[in-house]
Amino acid sequence: MPRVIAPGGGAAITLDDLIEALEAERWDPRDEDSFAAMGPWLARLGRNRSFLADLAIAELEQRFAGQRDNRYGAQVLMLGRPSARFAIRAAFWPASDDAVVKAGGTAPFFYDLPHDHNFSFLTVGYLGPGYWSDYYRFDGAVAGLPDEPARLVYDARERLSPGRLLLYRAHHDVHVQRPPDRFSVSLNVLGATPAQGWRTQYRFDTARNVVAQAMTVTGSEALVTLATRLGGEAGVALAADLSLRHPHPRMRATALRAATAAGHDRIALAERAIDDPSPLVADVARRVLTHAGESRSRSEASALPDA
Repeated sequence: MPRVIAPGGGAAITLDDLIEALEAERWDPRDEDSFAAMGPWLARLGRNRSFLADLAIAELEQRFAGQRDNRYGAQVLMLGRPSARFAIRAAFWPASDDAVVKAGGTAPFFYDLPHDHNFSFLTVGYLGPGYWSDYYRFDGAVAGLPDEPARLVYDARERLSPGRLLLYRAHHDVHVQRPPDRFSVSLNVLGATPAQGWRTQYRFDTARNVVAQAMTVTGSEALVTLATRLGGEAGVALAADLSLRHPHPRMRATALRAATAAGHDRIALAERAIDDPSPLVADVARRVLTHAGESRSRSEASALPDA
């Protein structure tokens, strides 16, 4: 389960105080102990019982002008502009019988969705009893293949009660969030790194203990697929080159799918990729060759004369 951190003492602070501390202190979001040491600062903001309501009112009066960098939707209120090392947010967790859940379901709140994170983050319970989570340990050693064994180890079911301070560790802590007994709010400090977009977040099937889906897609991965559809021969050739030369296996796999789907020397390209050191890329190549073989067999069978 996530690392439990002693919240420490100290009086309540303002949001500006927290931002100043995060900017001034020497800490690294990639280092567990370094990041955990910043937790008591977040806990002190959690003792400020008025700042969030004041900020929500200000955002309403300004037509949410401060939420231009909010990529998380209505569940999240960003608490300031993200920096190169961190972002701060408040997350809202409605109960099962709250009107918003009855109207739109639980999907927007990621309830009942087993997942890890491709970034580490601090969280503290701020309002309400707190959401429940089933926690699992994960060693992160997967290629990302569908139905690949995940080797999750169940820990416990607990909730993020008020004042409780946790550090979720990237590719180590998996949880299945459940609705709180009453509407709740948590505060988060999200760690940020330049390579974060290329670290894959996963959804899991805990009943079978396997990887269900890779959830991370970068902008460049979307563009390479678009290039094969709209960029003509040049776009397809670029995707073919990326499938063999890009340093990240996820992009090589994406480019290989896109190039072969567009018909670019499908068999030859897949045969070159079959020996890729990444199981993810090699699996795509095998699927392309299998599909090509099945298509050839059907074509040959249809060409046979009737008996």
